[in-house]
Amino acid sequence: MTILDGKKTSQDIKDEIKIEVDKMKARGEKVPHLAAVLVGNDGASLTYVGSKVRSCEQVGFESTLIKMPSTTSELELLDKIEELNKDDNIDGYIVQLPLPKQINTQKVLMQVDPDKDLDGFHPTNFGKMALDMTSFIPATPFGILELIERYGVETNGKHTVVIGRSHIVGRPMSILMGRKGFPGNSTVTLTHSHTKNITQITSQADIIISALGIPNFLKAEMVKDDAVVIDVGITRVPDDSRKKGYRITGDVDFENVSKKASYITPVPGGVGPMTISMLLKNTLLAREQHRIRSKA
Repeated sequence: MTILDGKKTSQDIKDEIKIEVDKMKARGEKVPHLAAVLVGNDGASLTYVGSKVRSCEQVGFESTLIKMPSTTSELELLDKIEELNKDDNIDGYIVQLPLPKQINTQKVLMQVDPDKDLDGFHPTNFGKMALDMTSFIPATPFGILELIERYGVETNGKHTVVIGRSHIVGRPMSILMGRKGFPGNSTVTLTHSHTKNITQITSQADIIISALGIPNFLKAEMVKDDAVVIDVGITRVPDDSRKKGYRITGDVDFENVSKKASYITPVPGGVGPMTISMLLKNTLLAREQHRIRSKA
């Protein structure tokens, strides 16, 4: 059994990006600039955005954190997004989710300039991804692809089962794993909360990607020997023995499933760290695209 070490791989990617940024500085070029919009004071969002800002500093990016109160109106947020769309100094940005109830998330994401959509959530980028065109791939699926590629996990002709159909992870993963090339060329089954006999399906899978958000959902009896198991789930489970009062748990019963798997991601330390490093990679891509367009 091999651990797909997202923490180490993420650091490797950051080191590679820093080398590219140092070269840009040496050539006198503008370094990539990432902005993050945070509305409200959600604890998990604050932690995540803070980590993104620190990662920007590590690789030499410029970063801007825009904090807006939880009482922010939809119109105020849309005005801020339009401001970011027009700001040539910012290569790309993210709007941290979830947003307060008074704001229509879909309306906000539609307003983001596709050329600055580092999360890859805009329909223009999603459509390009589905058509195998160059686009911003959502950071978590992008990170999973990178782990698969760097560890040389065989995907050609394999049966991949994706658990969960969110627009952020499940649905894009089902498209990406079925595309031509590597990683890809697998036969994909997309399962969800209405899927019947899910154990029968997962037990036939060569690769399982679980993005359900239910702690320890995937049991050993649901997995065949030597399967590749990628756990995207991150749930805070109350635990009085921990200083923070909780522990982070994935979708997979790691202790038992790891005894059968050929490759498996831990939680934490698997897919999570990859998400931030791939956001940085998308920012680097955005800077390069803007540089090319400015010369055209």
